[in-house]
Amino acid sequence: MHAETGNAITVRFALPSVELTPFVTTYYCTQAVASPSEPVLEDYLHPEWPNLRFMPQGWARSAIGEEPLRISPAFSATGPTSKANRFRITSGRSWGIGLMPLGWAALIDAPASDYADRTADGHKDAAFAALRPLASALSEVMESGGAGFAEELEIIESHMAAIAANLPASTRGIDAITRINAALVDPELATVGDLADRVGMNVRSLERLSKRAFGFTPKLLMRRQRFLRSLAQFMLDPSLKWLSTLDYQYHDQAHFVRDFKRFMGMAPTAYAKLDKPFLVAAARARMAVAGEAVQGLHDPSAGKT
Repeated sequence: MHAETGNAITVRFALPSVELTPFVTTYYCTQAVASPSEPVLEDYLHPEWPNLRFMPQGWARSAIGEEPLRISPAFSATGPTSKANRFRITSGRSWGIGLMPLGWAALIDAPASDYADRTADGHKDAAFAALRPLASALSEVMESGGAGFAEELEIIESHMAAIAANLPASTRGIDAITRINAALVDPELATVGDLADRVGMNVRSLERLSKRAFGFTPKLLMRRQRFLRSLAQFMLDPSLKWLSTLDYQYHDQAHFVRDFKRFMGMAPTAYAKLDKPFLVAAARARMAVAGEAVQGLHDPSAGKT
């Protein structure tokens, strides 16, 4: 585990057990302490794989893309995203679980495309019924003052392990999803044709599985990965110029700017001027634990022996 402190925000990450590595990227605990002069902290989450978040009711407001800010459910289940997730939080603490695409396919009873770029209330949506006992257990512990990072992490890990242990053997063997995921984090892969060849699928089958498990078409996923590789460099060192962070697949800076506006809803110059109390702390802490600054670049084979 590792902690990194930003402007009044501390983010602690922990890796899942080896058995849960195919399904979970990381667990993370966020502690916010807002000052009287700045009682609300705001930031923008970049595009990600799915995330489950457990927080005090009314603690956060969020919006994906151009949506208006809304109060986040206490059990927030966000599908894969291709747009920035703007959020505001006050003082408080929350837990999150980052899911791999295979984790969504195995643990959530719905296609990822049905939840792409949106957040559901896990307490009300039947697709997340298996995780409601965990949400209730964490809520009870946190409302009573908290049991400490290690104890709360054990509650999460035990529940996730119990769900995974009851999965049908066929679910664990969805090799195609893991192959696609591994290919997507390869910076040398440039086209959908290359991806199809790498995973041994025809393009039509690849598109169907991509939407079901990853939420988006292969073309958009590859475009998103290229963007995330560039953004990750900037998050680790905001003093860098954008030209120094560009992935080699970008033809020029204008090409990158178009992608930035597509995925973040603003120009890179505007984003660079924003305070990033959560993202900078999270990127460094995630890098220290998982070896990647952003969730979308997480290698599905990480942690395997």
